[in-house]
Amino acid sequence: MPNPKRQHSKARTRRRRTHQKLTVLDAAKTGSGSKAGFSHRICPITGCYKGKQVVEPKAVKAKA
Repeated sequence: MPNPKRQHSKARTRRRRTHQKLTVLDAAKTGSGSKAGFSHRICPITGCYKGKQVVEPKAVKAKA
């Protein structure tokens, strides 16, 4: 494999890496309108997807 003749500077490496960052996912209202959630995901509160009951909703634990 070919090897570089000279070492890249720290500034050059960091300048290249500035574009490799994570993006924040946008939250939108779920179909049931209960709370903000992610699109194309089952609502964790109601257990619905596209207006249909898919899974049983998780029981909410009361804080003591």
